[in-house]
Amino acid sequence: MKTYLLSHRTEYTYDKPVGNSVGIHHLRPRTLAWQSVSSHAVTVDPLPADVAPDTDYYGNSVTYFHVTDPHTRLTIDALSQVAVRTPEYDEEALAMPWEVARPLEGDTGPGGWAATEFALESPRVTHTAEAAAYGAESLLPGRPLGDAATDLMRRIHRDFDYDTKATTVTSTVADAMRKRAGVCQDFAHVALACLRSHGLAARYVSGYLATQPPPGKERVVGADASHAWLEVWLPASNEWLAIDPTNDQWANDRYITVAWGRDYGDVAPVRGIIWSKAKKSTLRVSVDVAPVDQTPVAV
Repeated sequence: MKTYLLSHRTEYTYDKPVGNSVGIHHLRPRTLAWQSVSSHAVTVDPLPADVAPDTDYYGNSVTYFHVTDPHTRLTIDALSQVAVRTPEYDEEALAMPWEVARPLEGDTGPGGWAATEFALESPRVTHTAEAAAYGAESLLPGRPLGDAATDLMRRIHRDFDYDTKATTVTSTVADAMRKRAGVCQDFAHVALACLRSHGLAARYVSGYLATQPPPGKERVVGADASHAWLEVWLPASNEWLAIDPTNDQWANDRYITVAWGRDYGDVAPVRGIIWSKAKKSTLRVSVDVAPVDQTPVAV
């Protein structure tokens, strides 16, 4: 296993005081068969008047907070130590024809009831005709599920450009399909639409990817970022195959899973509402995923 120190800072600044700020955050990594969390802490400044840790519908750790002191700056710092290994999958489950892996059609065995909602449309993943047609090129008759999902992953990586200016957080699957560009969030949503439109169950995953410096170069502190990928349900073993279209690879021991849901809207790292007369605000997010022998530098 590889162990990382993960730091995530979210900082909002406003041009006028904010009287109340109510928010929730998904910042605590999940405890999984291939991932363990040895420590985790979140600090909110100003200090909230109310904090309520909870577990959401999907089993993710989520925390509600309410800041009542007037402020022009809100900072949320999360620090975690996480150990991760590369997930392993049942070969027979990967080899089953994709057509028999659709929870809405026939008996898919234990876990099918829970996977069903991940085969349906969600607010940010609509089953467009374009996505269905694009997915059909990978979902050939009788093709093994693992092979079909991997082919779709590779095609999105090949056909779509990574462009931070092409889309926004509110962009749709149709937008990304039309522009053939976007960021990791868009690529995950596109892949989900391609799979779900054919009846397969797949879920959105929010987390982090530890970057690797070029050969001979030192790791740049703070060069990491929040990341998004997806997982495809394997009914034969009731496992979820984690694929990353942005980087054209299955998730390995550099991927830290924080939360999963239907789409980004279910698992945004931080979101909330403010009461203020402020007309301008800025958001700055800093992330560092460092091996345990390297301590993250405050940012």
